[in-house]
Amino acid sequence: MPRIRTPRGARRPGWTLVWHDEFEGDAVDRTKWDFDLGNGFFDYRRHAWVPGWGNEELQYYTDSPTNVSVKDSLLTIRAVKEALHGCGYTSARLKTRRRDGTPLFTTTYGRIEFRAKVPWGKGLWPALWMLPLDDAYGGWAASGEIDLMEIVGEKPHEVLNSIHFGSSGSDGRALITHVHPLPGGSTVADWHTYAVEWEPGEIRFYVDDVHTRTYDHWWSCSLTDRDGHGVVARREADLNPWPAPFDQPFYLVMNVAVGGNFPGVPNPQTQFPAELVVDWVRVYHRDGGPGPLKPRAAGRMPWQRRKAR
Repeated sequence: MPRIRTPRGARRPGWTLVWHDEFEGDAVDRTKWDFDLGNGFFDYRRHAWVPGWGNEELQYYTDSPTNVSVKDSLLTIRAVKEALHGCGYTSARLKTRRRDGTPLFTTTYGRIEFRAKVPWGKGLWPALWMLPLDDAYGGWAASGEIDLMEIVGEKPHEVLNSIHFGSSGSDGRALITHVHPLPGGSTVADWHTYAVEWEPGEIRFYVDDVHTRTYDHWWSCSLTDRDGHGVVARREADLNPWPAPFDQPFYLVMNVAVGGNFPGVPNPQTQFPAELVVDWVRVYHRDGGPGPLKPRAAGRMPWQRRKAR
């Protein structure tokens, strides 16, 4: 991998910076980021159009300067209350994978950091997160998802760190979320650094270098029924080998969604435009490699149902 210039303040003992964007210049660097566009996607497994990005979201994503800009070494993603193509809001979603699926940047393991100021308000769903380059183990969430930062829109004092995994489709997916209260009256509208250290068999989250949560138990099942829908694993042999799905290349995503089944819909107090401002994004690899595989910790498996009280 070619050597890159390390910005001032970016050195981290024990880690080497391998990719970054400090948002210099006056436009998004298209060698690093592409855009999702529209209000949904075509699901080739179901042979159907999925509106609202599968979450009943209300925004139409664009690459317009109205919704994304670079100025004074800051990237701004702006959700705007305006009508476009049948949607009531516009916004932007940037990612390090092209729309045709080819990668601009991916990483398997490492430390990933975003320094950002985040909008809040009922119905807002900003996120800094990661998705697998290829669905190596099947459709979402069998191939995983890592969420460094998302919020419930009207709770600005709390940051969510999450991982998604399990089987394909809503019936077989699993989710672990940790709620981190920001200290000292701070909110997500202040500058914070959101980070994850991802190693074989272990995922650790940080906010402002404070360790918030470690995850070391998850699973992935690629089995489907005759209609192609994911099924819940019934025994260990149904699972992909540990540490799947978090052993594949992932790419980076930044966006502000509006509405959806997670934050609900905006109310009259929700302020627009809602701006996610990003100072920098940095990815490090551990000196000497990612280290040995850690064993899966004990925990409930998908075939172990909770007993009724």
